[in-house]
Amino acid sequence: MLKLENITVRFSGLVAVDNLSMEVGEKTIHSLIGPNGAGKTTVFNAISGLVKHDGRVILDGKDITHVPVHKRVYHGLGRSFQNIIIFKYMTVLQNLMLGYHSRLNYNHLDEVMHTSRFSLEERKARLRAIEVADLLGIKSILGVYAGTLPYGFQKLIDVGRALMTEPKILLLDEPAAGLTEKESDILKERIIKIKDKGITVFLIEHDMRMVLDISDRITVINFGKKIAEGSAQEVINNEEVIKAYLGSGTATAQ
Repeated sequence: MLKLENITVRFSGLVAVDNLSMEVGEKTIHSLIGPNGAGKTTVFNAISGLVKHDGRVILDGKDITHVPVHKRVYHGLGRSFQNIIIFKYMTVLQNLMLGYHSRLNYNHLDEVMHTSRFSLEERKARLRAIEVADLLGIKSILGVYAGTLPYGFQKLIDVGRALMTEPKILLLDEPAAGLTEKESDILKERIIKIKDKGITVFLIEHDMRMVLDISDRITVINFGKKIAEGSAQEVINNEEVIKAYLGSGTATAQ
């Protein structure tokens, strides 16, 4: 689904991502891990077109390296960010529907005049929001103001808004950050459901329990370079990973 070819990102004299090549298989959960400052979010920013880079980004067989940021959504790229932005005084339904903006097919005149096309498109957005909410287990709170909800639910809203774009691949940047163990378990179940719907998930996460539980494949980077890749068992027993990320000693799968 996603192929990175020799991605290099430089900020002045600093090489944040160093000649990274990797592939993310279709309909899999692929995790990207590494210590703080390893370059993980910069990789996501390169994929999203938010930073200049050398190398190529290929999504579902199409080279999107030079596609403008705002048009990558039409190629099937969806993304959430580390810091969520929730419209607190809008309902969960309204927050989700905002994510469908790129799929709407009406103009300002339709909106002002409330034409039949406007009504049809708004109905499509509402139905999509209900479908996404059902997938994430938040259908019962669609009418609740987002700002009144616990942080874990706000995270799910953020993920849901990215799903509203109908992505082929969903990039999740530390979705479990700030969650309780129970909230993380709920999120883990929802991510598996997203994969079961045929959507590829590319995940950055520091919660190793989540990573090991749900990942079909894991890539590890350190100082912008790939140091290991493989199954959970292969990665956590890799000496380079133990040294760079998990600390010294022997790591075993739970």
